[in-house]
Amino acid sequence: MLKLNKPSFLVADIFLLIFLSIISIASVNREVVQPQPQSQQVSDAFIDSLSAQTFHFFWDLAGEQNGQIPDRWPSKSFSSIAATGFGLTSYLVGVERGYITRAQAADRVLKTLLFFKNAKMGSAATGITGYRGFFYHFIDMVTGIRFENVELSTIDTGLLIAGILSCQTYFDGNNETEKQIRDIADALYRNVEWDWAMNNSETMSMGWHPEKGFLDARWKGYNEAMILYVLALGSPTHTIPASSWKAWTDTYQWGKYYGQEMVNFGPLFGHQYSHMYIDFRGITDEYMSGKGLDYFENSRRATYANQAYCISNPAGYTGYSASIWGLTACDGPGNENKSNPNIAFMGYSARGAAQWYVVDDGTIAPTAAGGSVPFAPEICLPALSAMKQQYGKTIYGQYGFKDAFNLSIINKDGTQGWVDVDYLGIDQGPIVIQLENYRSAFIWDLMKKNPYIVAGLKKAGFKGGWLDKVK
Repeated sequence: MLKLNKPSFLVADIFLLIFLSIISIASVNREVVQPQPQSQQVSDAFIDSLSAQTFHFFWDLAGEQNGQIPDRWPSKSFSSIAATGFGLTSYLVGVERGYITRAQAADRVLKTLLFFKNAKMGSAATGITGYRGFFYHFIDMVTGIRFENVELSTIDTGLLIAGILSCQTYFDGNNETEKQIRDIADALYRNVEWDWAMNNSETMSMGWHPEKGFLDARWKGYNEAMILYVLALGSPTHTIPASSWKAWTDTYQWGKYYGQEMVNFGPLFGHQYSHMYIDFRGITDEYMSGKGLDYFENSRRATYANQAYCISNPAGYTGYSASIWGLTACDGPGNENKSNPNIAFMGYSARGAAQWYVVDDGTIAPTAAGGSVPFAPEICLPALSAMKQQYGKTIYGQYGFKDAFNLSIINKDGTQGWVDVDYLGIDQGPIVIQLENYRSAFIWDLMKKNPYIVAGLKKAGFKGGWLDKVK
C-alpha cells in the first residue's frame, strides 16, 4: 500500500541540473522491446475530467493581484515563470472547452501581462524581477521580485514568452482588453535581448546572475530549448544569426535505444515542451531532413523507448509495466525516510532513459505519459488510465495527478511506497496543453498564425508541410 510522505527536499533547478549534473552510463546491449499498439480503450469522460481538473490548477491558484502561477501546490511556493507561461496557454484551452468564458480569460491574461509590463527591471541583485527583457526563473508570488539567488533564465523566459504569444494570437477582438493584450504581448517579446544572451558565442547561455555574470552552461544537445532558439531567431528586434540553429543541431547525439533510432535526450519533458507550441509534423530542418524524419516522429520514438526501458526494468523496480511507466524530471522521495540499503532515492531530479543517459530510482511521473499523448496516444492514454484505476485517490486528486510516485522505497516505519503531496506547474502544463493538441490541434493551429513563430522556423531552415503554405 502506498504511503503518503511529504518530500524532504527543496526545488532544484531542472534546466541547470540536466547539464551541470548529468548522470551518464555506457550503452548496454539489451533485448529490444518492439512497440506494440495497446488495445485498451480510454473513455472520453476520463480525458475530459483530466483536462478540466488539470486546467483548474492554473485557474484556481494564480496570484490574485499579479496572475503568477506557483511552482507547486499545496506546499508553500514561489512562482515559476515557465509555469505562468503554461498557465496563460491553459486559459485558452479553458475557453475552448467551456471551463471559463473568453472575457474571464482575457481579464486574467491582461492582469498577468500588466504585471510583467510594469515589473521592475535592472541589473541589481535584489528588488528586481528581470533584466534586458528576461525574467528570473523563480519570483515571489506576492511581490514578484527575484526569489533568493536564482538565475535570470533564458529557457524559462522563452516558455513564458511562448505562453504570452499564444495569448497575443488568440485574443484578436476589437475590445480594449484584447487590444491591450496584443500590444503588451508584442512589447514583452520585442524587449527580450536574445542577442545579448548569446554572450559572443554561437549558442545561447542558460542564464545570468547579477553577482557573477553569465553561466558557463550553454544550450547544447537536443532538449527543450528548440522553442528558445525559434523565438530568438524570429525576433524583429534582438534576433540571433541563422547559423545559431546549425550550431545547436551540431551538438545533437543520434543513436539507437531500445530499437528506436532518434536524437537522444533522456527525460521526456525535453521531447515535449517545444511541441506544446509548435506542430513539427511534416516540417524538417536540415538535420532532420538528413535523417528522413521530423521532430514529431523523434518524440514518438523517444516515448516508445521510455516505455520499453520501463518494461525491461533493468534495475528491477516495483510496479513498472507496459501501463505503469514514464521517466522525466519530477519530484522524488529522497533518502531521508528510506530503509532500502542499496538504492539511492533522489528528490527533484531529471529522471530519464536514453542511450547515454539513465537516471532512474523507481519514480514514475504521470506527466511523462501525459505530455506525450499526441505522439503515441495508443500507449500514453492507457498508461494514464491505468495509473488512476490502480492507485486512485492516492495519486489522483483535486487537480488531477500528483506529480510523482515511487513503489520501490521501503520506509523506516516498514511501509512501502511514496506519493508526492504536490502538483507542479511545469508538469501540469504539458498534460492540459498536450491533451488538447491531441484532441483538436488547437494550440498547434493557433501558433501557426503567429508571425514570429513562423519567422523563427523559416530562419532556422525548416521547410515542408504546413510551413510552406504560410506566407
